[in-house]
Amino acid sequence: MSVAHAMTPPTTVADATDEARWQAVQARDAEADGLFVYGVLTTGVYCRPSCASRGAKRENVRFYRLHAEAEAAGLRPCKRCRPNEISTVQRNAQLVEAACRLLETAEAEPGLDALAAGAGLSRFHFHRIFKEVTGVTPKHYAKAARARRVEDQLRAAPSVTAAIYDSGFASSGRFYEAAKGTLGMTPSAFRAGGKGERIDYAFGQSSLGLVLVARTERGICAIRFGEDEAALEAELAAQLPDAVLMPGGATMTGWLAQTLALIEQPNAALELPLDIQGTAFQRQVWQALRAIPAGETRSYGALAAEIGQPKAVRAVARACAANKLAVAIPCHRIVRGDGELGGYRWGEARKRMLLEREGGR
Repeated sequence: MSVAHAMTPPTTVADATDEARWQAVQARDAEADGLFVYGVLTTGVYCRPSCASRGAKRENVRFYRLHAEAEAAGLRPCKRCRPNEISTVQRNAQLVEAACRLLETAEAEPGLDALAAGAGLSRFHFHRIFKEVTGVTPKHYAKAARARRVEDQLRAAPSVTAAIYDSGFASSGRFYEAAKGTLGMTPSAFRAGGKGERIDYAFGQSSLGLVLVARTERGICAIRFGEDEAALEAELAAQLPDAVLMPGGATMTGWLAQTLALIEQPNAALELPLDIQGTAFQRQVWQALRAIPAGETRSYGALAAEIGQPKAVRAVARACAANKLAVAIPCHRIVRGDGELGGYRWGEARKRMLLEREGGR
């Protein structure tokens, strides 16, 4: 997923209530800059949410999505925060996006000095804002980009060796060392479309509707809700069309039963192993999700702070959205910053029921 596509989390202050916008103004939340502006009727000025100017009374404040709307209402831009110009947050996001494009396409990985110079920033400053925007360091991002290129090359190159070197790895040894976590199987098996990788799966009916549970030899790799067995099976097979998919069978009986029990009692512990595949940052976020006690919730911002990266809110939101293990990795415990329920990959109604069962709503 590109940074440009993933720059906005599933729910934003721009989509929230005026009360949520007012809270962002009171907190001088720089993450809300660019999402809306607010005008103060008594002064005739409009500002960014993060503006450090003296606070206004709530009854005198109005909110606008665009600075042009504020000006059409007769307000003028604040000379301190300059809300009619691009914000620092937006400028940093653009610089990081350009660096990501370079890391994704360059044949030889650019060094940190070169990336920083291209952005017109110091080495230290560039490294800091890159991690704030993406949630990972430039080196980790480059590694993930190479892994994506490997996946593409493995499908098209004449051999595994050619694919590895064409993707920017200096040696096959380095790639094979990282391949298990990147692909979840050997490069040869991946190149064959997952041939030889056995995935057992089964369907069950829960109080939240149809659920698919799938496992590899390492543990559960998917828990998905849906309305149609064929659609769920197609999703499972889409990435690895030649994997050996084994429906039903005695091996899945206990796995399915324990997963269904977890859905009915999401505050219980799941004693089955999980085959969690993702980037280092995604696994860090998912581990933090699993550490949220049943009956409690977090916002994206709070979760980002808990993993020690308070500026990586958007990256945390993307990691939550990429979760393939419903309930086992409890992304349903993430709510909006204003306390509202927010979105959920498998439907808001399911999210509400899960939280009610845990006593969180």
